[in-house]
Amino acid sequence: MVNPKRIRKMNKPEYVSGPVVYWMSRDQRAGDNWAMLTCQEKALEYRVPMVVVFCLVSEFLGAMRRQFLFMIEGLEKVDRRLEKLNIPFFLLRGRPEEQIPRFLSQIQAGMLITDFDPLKIKRSWKEGVERKIQIPLFEVDAHNVVPCWVASEKQEWAAYTIRPKIHRRLFEFLEPFPEIQPHPFSLKKEIHSTSDWRAVIEDVKGKEMRDQRAHYKSGEDEASRILERFIGEKLDHYSGDRNDPTKDGLSGLSPYLHFGQISAQKIAYVIDNGDAERASKEAFLEELIVRRELSDNFCYYNKDYDTPNGFPDWAKKTLVEHQSDGREHVYSLEQFENAETHERLWNACQMEMVKKGKMHGYMRMYWAKKILEWSPTAEAAMEIAIALNDRYEFDGRDPNGYTGIAWAIGGVHDRAWFQRPIFGKIRYMSENGCRSKFDVDRYIQNMTES
Repeated sequence: MVNPKRIRKMNKPEYVSGPVVYWMSRDQRAGDNWAMLTCQEKALEYRVPMVVVFCLVSEFLGAMRRQFLFMIEGLEKVDRRLEKLNIPFFLLRGRPEEQIPRFLSQIQAGMLITDFDPLKIKRSWKEGVERKIQIPLFEVDAHNVVPCWVASEKQEWAAYTIRPKIHRRLFEFLEPFPEIQPHPFSLKKEIHSTSDWRAVIEDVKGKEMRDQRAHYKSGEDEASRILERFIGEKLDHYSGDRNDPTKDGLSGLSPYLHFGQISAQKIAYVIDNGDAERASKEAFLEELIVRRELSDNFCYYNKDYDTPNGFPDWAKKTLVEHQSDGREHVYSLEQFENAETHERLWNACQMEMVKKGKMHGYMRMYWAKKILEWSPTAEAAMEIAIALNDRYEFDGRDPNGYTGIAWAIGGVHDRAWFQRPIFGKIRYMSENGCRSKFDVDRYIQNMTES
């Protein structure tokens, strides 16, 4: 069922006996999930039960309570769907390095499957678990269409260098998903997997917000509904509308992709085989596949993806040369967070993110570049941009976010431009430039009134 190139063994032990466990983390869905399918494939091979476990870490990279609520709502729906398939779901709470090995020992597991994630914190969790277990551990890239380690064996310079590598392999990996089946082997009756979801929600420690309105309906079914609406109502106009934040031209799928409630491969397969307008189809698939996988590539092969140490050499050099340039405005994290800058357009961007949990993609670039312009150093700008993005965006704490900020502030995946104060050779964006592309005053009004 599962392409073996999507799977890699992470340690030496071999399978002896016991249930096969899927440690779900990045890809929080029952269907269209290569890691889930790998778990069932292995469990059927050995004629043993399969088990799904999720470890909830109550504080994660500055996430707010509303992101936790979205995630938990989706996990509860996964639990309900798996129950109908005779696949028990366990929700653990605490440090994965401690909870996962303890759980595996309790149920006498024989194998552990988990999904791929390039972020440092997730990789450290995985390494911590690996050191404490004596059963085989397999990692499955269920998030990318072309698995990260297959697409490239090194950090890519830009989209134009990774694009042909991905396109050459799409025929091999862009395929329909088989259905997860009811599992014929049951876990011992004395091992119960009931979860008190109401208690879990009440105990979430994510920071409260002054305004909690930004909550979207969560789960696989909702993600599929949004995809259907995008294809039916917006995809044909995507190439023309995507860079205009006054239009409802984007897919709205980013929170669902981030939490793994929908598969990028499913989206790509449906759209690639559909009859949408060609330019829009190609533009969307470029963002969904090439740009997303370029972000995973950057975070996987560059351990400094969240600091200026990860910038290309030319960008480090030009930012150092211009670090002492005079800045007309310098703001603190709190001033940025409260949208207290002198510029109404930037303040509107920040308000969009805080109120809606999603900032338009074009405005994210502008937003981050102005943080560089109004911060004392590139280091400070990175820290501020990442803190705000991770805190307020539903799809924060994600390779796309870290890579986008590194592009805006540090020229990652970009080229050197003309010299200018503060930015040096980093690409510049201005309010006048925005006004040439869309109705800035309308955008500001929309964000003020929302």
